[in-house]
Amino acid sequence: MPISMTLNKGRVPVKVWTPDLEHEALAQLLNVAQLPIVRHHVAAMPDVHAGIGATVGSVIPTASAIIPAAVGVDIGCGMNAVRLSLKASELPDNLARIRSSIEAAVPVGFEQHEASKMKGSALQRQARRLSDRLDQIVGRHPGIMKMQRKFRDSWMCQLGTLGGGNHFIELCIDEAQQVWVMLHSGSRGIGNVIGRYFIAAAQKDMRRHAINLPDRDLAYFSEGSELFDDYVFAVDWAQDYAMENRRLMLNLVLEAIRPFLPPFKLENEAINCHHNYVSQEQHFGERLFITRKGAIRAGDGDLGIIPGSMGAKSYIVRGLGNAESFCSCSHGAGRRMSRSEAKRRFNRFDLAAQTEGIECRKDGGVVDEIPAAYKDIDEVMAQQTDLVEVLHTVRQVVCVKG
Repeated sequence: MPISMTLNKGRVPVKVWTPDLEHEALAQLLNVAQLPIVRHHVAAMPDVHAGIGATVGSVIPTASAIIPAAVGVDIGCGMNAVRLSLKASELPDNLARIRSSIEAAVPVGFEQHEASKMKGSALQRQARRLSDRLDQIVGRHPGIMKMQRKFRDSWMCQLGTLGGGNHFIELCIDEAQQVWVMLHSGSRGIGNVIGRYFIAAAQKDMRRHAINLPDRDLAYFSEGSELFDDYVFAVDWAQDYAMENRRLMLNLVLEAIRPFLPPFKLENEAINCHHNYVSQEQHFGERLFITRKGAIRAGDGDLGIIPGSMGAKSYIVRGLGNAESFCSCSHGAGRRMSRSEAKRRFNRFDLAAQTEGIECRKDGGVVDEIPAAYKDIDEVMAQQTDLVEVLHTVRQVVCVKG
């Protein structure tokens, strides 16, 4: 059953959907609750854990202001999933070739598409549609260009690429033995550059106005200022880029797996949802900016994806529209330990044991993504039955990591 508690130690309360709350995450939540721009309460999802400034797995409602570091640097990071007209029995016994084909089609980690191969492609056409708005952003803030010298080529060549860290591409099987393709990625290098640029700008603006904060990473822009308008324009662009990145990547994955499978079609429209973003919404009778830092929108009827770790189950869900969570839910299992701690505790043999039966990397380069570094996804789901209902439970059979 869902577990929630209310902490009343800030200017506004903090409502938490889990008893599993680390000290650092609690301190960050209380810092956010002290800010004069925050309204009604702060909501912490079951996957909550410490982040930079604001906790991952938190929902922050602000009036006439936005905190760039709460949105983060992987602006628009999120999930995409689609069900195929295939049964598990139609998959080949050996899935290694499918994983290799996906890895050949979709650049992962620090890799990107070759500029020479972009010419005339769907990737290039979509990049051109995005370029006018980006030119406006860079025209007003040329410092963005200075932060990434290969900027003009790299943002285009990273469209339709995975990245590293906890980003992944998976082939999954649901409870009816139906096959799904699922992936997790965001706005890549350009989102990171835009995020870091405006976080620094907000911190500088706070110092200029001599505004004291409980944490410098909670610096914010106030509505009506030039920087606020520019940030909203830039973050909207980065969110659109992330959405398009996932859509194009999904197309690349589908084409990569077709040669190894019987003919198939898409059974329903792909779910494509952000979980690191800001949007303007109406809650508790007030127009607010809702920042979901590691949380997805779960309005009444909204479809969403809540992934577990690379060795656990994931869930396709429908939102219940719970007002107390600002119509939100968790974005995944949530980390139980840092990447450095995971590398200290575990090795590649532990990884191989915990991902047995899954076609994936099992080398030391992805030990920081070992399932034991994450919270138990079943516990996380049990703590938010008042936020979402489960439509499908899926398990990975192929997992591609950067």
